[in-house]
Amino acid sequence: MPANLPPEYLEAEKRYRAAKNPTERLACLEDMLTLLPKHKGTDKLRADLRKRVSKAKASSQAKKTAGKRESAFQIDKEGAGQVVVVGPANVGKSALVARLTNANPEVADFPLTTWKPTPGMMPVENIQIQLVDTPPLNRDYVEPELLDLIRRSDLILLVVDLQTDPVQQLEETFCLLEEHRILPNHLQYKYEGERLSKFIPCLVLASKNDDENTDENLEIFRELVNHDWPMISVSTTTGRNLELLKNTLVDMLQIIRVYSKAPGREPDLTSPFVLKRGSTVEDFAGKVHKDFVDKLKIVKVWGEGVFDGQMVQRDYILQDGDVVELHI
Repeated sequence: MPANLPPEYLEAEKRYRAAKNPTERLACLEDMLTLLPKHKGTDKLRADLRKRVSKAKASSQAKKTAGKRESAFQIDKEGAGQVVVVGPANVGKSALVARLTNANPEVADFPLTTWKPTPGMMPVENIQIQLVDTPPLNRDYVEPELLDLIRRSDLILLVVDLQTDPVQQLEETFCLLEEHRILPNHLQYKYEGERLSKFIPCLVLASKNDDENTDENLEIFRELVNHDWPMISVSTTTGRNLELLKNTLVDMLQIIRVYSKAPGREPDLTSPFVLKRGSTVEDFAGKVHKDFVDKLKIVKVWGEGVFDGQMVQRDYILQDGDVVELHI
């Protein structure tokens, strides 16, 4: 053993041997390396400590990365927007996602079928929106990661069963989200001063509105609901209003489709760029290529509010369906 090891180093080594978890062991190793005297007699020990510190850090980072990757609730956003489908058990969330997307969540007539979120892509004309089926919201226990997933979403679809007390279902879902500071943006005026709350667009979806026989249920539900919620009713069985739902989601996500046109060529109308409503020509150029913003010289636009091929400035606000020709 190298000579002249100070008491502080020996104490750190003692703590290292008694450490109960990787984080404590890493901290002790770093202390030992700092307290180790610098002379020829400690060179070998110093090199060994550095290797052990490096190995401990790599192991810790690998575990963190693996943990993130393994979590079913860490769902990357894809498409034009992420819509999280929430609500109590057995209201039709999984049936909706299965009908509208390429996902295959388990659908059954008994509650608590879905235990983890299931994403799927819903085509709307020439774009796609991500729908995420989620486990039931239950007051007895809510997975914290589920709340984080909802909080990160672009829009919340609150599903209720039109044929089984939809008013209570909506109230329970809303109250649970409210308790965790996840609030609908159309009620933001009621929560002035709420600094830690997350306001997200919300749409109430009344499911199982299969035909005219259930329309009365819908009217009663609308009359009894407070706060003037944005609402739409659908049926996954008959397909009623499903196309209306798609278009409503596009509108509430506040997105537009803009098409690129190369000079002297026809535009490609099959693969639009998706931007937020209110985006400018400069925003579009940055989407096409990060270098285009600085090099941009001339812009021509075809669409509403302009004549074909009109030259516009960088700050021109684009409309849904516009075709843009960039010259650099």
